[in-house]
Amino acid sequence: MRSLFPRVLMAGVVVALGFPTFLQADQPQPPEGFRALFNGKDLTGWYGWNPHSSVKLAGEKKEENLKKQREEFPQNWTVENGELINDGHGPYATTEEEFGDIEMRIEYKTVPSADSGIYLRGTPQVQIWDSNQKFDPMRPTRRPHLGSGGLFNNAPDAPGRDPAVLADRPFGEWNTLRIRQIGDRTWVWLNDQVTVDNAVMENYWDRSKPLPAKGPIMLQTHGGEIRWRNIFIREISPEEGKKILAEAAAKQ
Repeated sequence: MRSLFPRVLMAGVVVALGFPTFLQADQPQPPEGFRALFNGKDLTGWYGWNPHSSVKLAGEKKEENLKKQREEFPQNWTVENGELINDGHGPYATTEEEFGDIEMRIEYKTVPSADSGIYLRGTPQVQIWDSNQKFDPMRPTRRPHLGSGGLFNNAPDAPGRDPAVLADRPFGEWNTLRIRQIGDRTWVWLNDQVTVDNAVMENYWDRSKPLPAKGPIMLQTHGGEIRWRNIFIREISPEEGKKILAEAAAKQ
């Protein structure tokens, strides 16, 4: 299959169709139509929130918890050479903005035994695994050996829960994710390969309800260092969304 991101080397920049990756730290350069969510210099636009630790709280206890997480955030998240780095601990990096229908581009690099992901509309998640883990028959619905890029928090065996292909790169290399979401319909490309194709992303918080119309993007931290860079987003208009959904339906 022809790459979605053909690459050429020009003046110290690897250019992938609308997705430049700088060989040295530089200002993020969004593709046409996109904007940067991470400025490459500091934590502006982001705060700390692990929703699992606050979902059952209310009132003053919840406010105290959220305040503490914001205060903890810079202890575990740092910026270096244009990369957003987490040490494997602390609350998740959460956008101050909320988003609905989007296309997102992001690169990440992680380490053995780490477990991470990207929450969309504050809901888990596009999964990031250590795909070298062995399948454990005692935990049959946990399948890291199948690779990253699936919607792991969908119900077991639901469409899109496991990635369609194993597309993870070796440790030490950067992985590229492209994510598109319209309503609850979700597409994921990992390193140019389709891992989720027009699957419904379930509402983990209440499966009887659809995804919320909007919510923050969250970068999960769990069990090991992960580095992120080139975090770009564009919002999809209702007209474009309808067109994409109609084209997808015609292919089924």
